[in-house]
Amino acid sequence: MTTSTVPVEPPVVDEGPRPGRWGLWAQRNFRKLWIGETASGLGTAVGNVALALVAVVTLDASPFMVGVLTASAWVPWLFLGLLAGAWVDRWPRLKVMLICDLLLLVLFGSVPVAGWFDALTMAQLIVVALLAGAVKVFFSTAYGAVLPALVAKDDLLEANVKLRSGDSAAEIAGPGLAGLLSQVFGAASGLLADAVTYLVSAICLGGIKVKETPPPVAARRGILREIGEGVRFLAGDPFLRNLALFGAVGNLGLNGIQAVQTIFLVRSVGVSPGGIGAVFAVVSVGGLAGAALAGRIARRFGTARGLLLCELVAAPFILLLPLAGSRLPLAVSAVAWSVAVCGVIAGNVLAGSFYQSYCPPDMIGRIRASASTVNFSAIPVGALLGGWLGEVLGARTTIWIMAGVLLSAGAVLLAGPLRARRDFPERPAAAPAAA
Repeated sequence: MTTSTVPVEPPVVDEGPRPGRWGLWAQRNFRKLWIGETASGLGTAVGNVALALVAVVTLDASPFMVGVLTASAWVPWLFLGLLAGAWVDRWPRLKVMLICDLLLLVLFGSVPVAGWFDALTMAQLIVVALLAGAVKVFFSTAYGAVLPALVAKDDLLEANVKLRSGDSAAEIAGPGLAGLLSQVFGAASGLLADAVTYLVSAICLGGIKVKETPPPVAARRGILREIGEGVRFLAGDPFLRNLALFGAVGNLGLNGIQAVQTIFLVRSVGVSPGGIGAVFAVVSVGGLAGAALAGRIARRFGTARGLLLCELVAAPFILLLPLAGSRLPLAVSAVAWSVAVCGVIAGNVLAGSFYQSYCPPDMIGRIRASASTVNFSAIPVGALLGGWLGEVLGARTTIWIMAGVLLSAGAVLLAGPLRARRDFPERPAAAPAAA
């Protein structure tokens, strides 16, 4: 028995001229999306480092409070993820992203303003992180669903490679810029740069012309029923279910590391704020390499097998990170950290492209939101656990533990259907069963 869904007109894709030499760069809509999201990614990279530095350097936060700050940005997924998926499938997705950019501009702009008036507190940072996290639930859900309306299905991997490469390039420049701004103007100044980039993103999104056709109001069947359709589709599909669980375990370990990484570098290794920016820039080079290599990995090994290789070969290099400053020079550990990030990002590109090509267009928001609720909900848990372990055991021991959790995500993949395949399937074998 299949789930009843209302037929929705497929999105009109603006193919545009596509000379082989330029690929998607020849499409005006894609260029605007890339510019806007790369600018926003630069601001986010600056803001992530600056927010942690404000907490650690300016407000002298404890490891647990840094964990709370990190978790606050992801807690909204627990409460809003499934609702956001259903709502985004009802609305024009570009308009959702535009409104979210403007809200993020206001939220992150409030931090440097409070700093100028010497009124900045840890409570404000946590509130800003919490509200910005809620806004990003809608932005991320819409962003993951809008790309199939902008490019053809066969171009999704290329689009994701280019978008992720832009993000990774921003992540290389962002930490160094955050460290420089923090060194010269104070840590809160980095968040002003973050706010400005959301304005750039909003301007670019406003210039994209594409026809989106969300379901008419009369076709809506109730928010809980629509949420249920997305959840059942995810739970009933072995590939999507396995990827969601894999993402949850990986995020648990990765964010446990991130909760204490700044404290580890500052207090255990003795790195200055400017040096932290340089370390994170080196690590982000791995992200750029991973995004650039994802297409080649898919062609050489296949999409499914390529994801397995990323997790089983590159990710274990993270075990060299906690040796920094004790048994290994920081530079060696930073390069190993970069290799691990290379595998994570390449895997994300392959998995993200699979979601966009595999899921029915009229349900992609709900399915992605269901999966994101599973794997993103592990982020605040990992951040809080990492912060607590940092208080009890110290940052270095915490990174050892969380690196082991991160690597166990590869075992989740091996337990699923991907181990027997070269490539991801192109479409579901059967429609999801109704409740």
